[in-house]
This record gives sequence, C-alpha cells and structure tokens, in this order.
Amino acid sequence: MNISAPFIRRSVGTALLTAAIALAGAVAYLQLPVAPLPQVDFPTISIGASLPGASPEIMASSVAAPLERQLGHIAGVNEMTSSSTLGSSSITLQFDLNRDINGAARDVQAAINAARANLPANLPSNPTYRKVNPADAPIIILALTSDIYDRGQLYDAASTIIQQRLLQIEGVGQVNIGGGALPAVRVDVNPTLLNSFGLSLTDVSTMLS
Repeated sequence: MNISAPFIRRSVGTALLTAAIALAGAVAYLQLPVAPLPQVDFPTISIGASLPGASPEIMASSVAAPLERQLGHIAGVNEMTSSSTLGSSSITLQFDLNRDINGAARDVQAAINAARANLPANLPSNPTYRKVNPADAPIIILALTSDIYDRGQLYDAASTIIQQRLLQIEGVGQVNIGGGALPAVRVDVNPTLLNSFGLSLTDVSTMLS
C-alpha cells in the first residue's frame, strides 16, 4: 500500500492539513520560553575591598593576595576569580551546588576577619561581601559623555546623583561606577631622611589625610 496515495487523492484536505500544522508550529514557536542561562541557583559570593589612590599592583599584592589566601581555605570552593583596579579589588567565589549559601557566607566573613591583620592599616573600611547568582544578574551599562564637563566632573555626577537614584529603584542590587578620573596625590618618601627626623610612613600618611 502506498502511504502517499490518500494524500494525493485528497489534495484539498492535504493542503488544509499542511496549513494547520504550519499555523500550530508558528503559534508554538511564539510561546517558547527564552532562557539564556539555566535557572540554577549557583552559590556565589563576591567580596570587595577599596583603598583610594592605590595602584592595581598594590591592590593585588597588599589587599587581594591576603584575602585570597584565607578564602582559599574555605571548603567547597569550586572557582575563585580576582581582579584589581585603581583603588579597588574584587574577588568572586563559586561554591558547589550543594553548598548552603548562608553557611558559605559565614565562612567568608570569618576568612575576612582572619585576613584583616594582614591587610593595610590604612584600609578605610573592612572588605565587604554580597551573595550573587550569575543566572539572575541582568546588567545595564550606561555611558556618560559631555562636551562641557571633564571626566572628573562626570564621575562626580555619576556617583553622587545617578548612582543614588538608580539604587532607589526596586530590584536593583548593585550599581558600580567606573572610568572616572579621581584626583590623587603621590608622594615619594626618602625613608632614611624620614627616619632622621623621627617620623614614619604612617605619620606622613596622617599628615596628608
């Protein structure tokens, strides 16, 4: 028996059936969900520390490295990534899927406390951490340009006005400002001459502050 024979004899019905299948496929296609990332709750914690005026090299060696040594002792860490920029360091920890995020947060806080003795004494505040989920982190990037204001003034407007307004929007968890040109003072100190006056680097830092 030829399976195609009924469709050939009833060409009108075959055309209608084909149109119905095509229409059902088009409707089903529009109803398909869009998920760029799987809906998996990754236990991830981000740690941030800032030291205004410090170069990326100083941030990596004096701030990020002591934190990494302590955070590396936490059980269940699958991946640790770190980045240091001018005046700030960021460390991201991703744990096993079966790791309780609240327990991991307590371990991170304990590691930060243990690393505090090895961090620079002039660190303005203790490193902070926040729980994040890469699958639930929509990101919007806004760029500011101006023919009138310089980069320092744009950075000031972004940090004092725009950032504060964005943080007030429901559902916004974090707003980062970057690309600015903040004023900074660099001082080259002669340790031998400084010691002859009975002064230390801490005294110089306090006087500049």
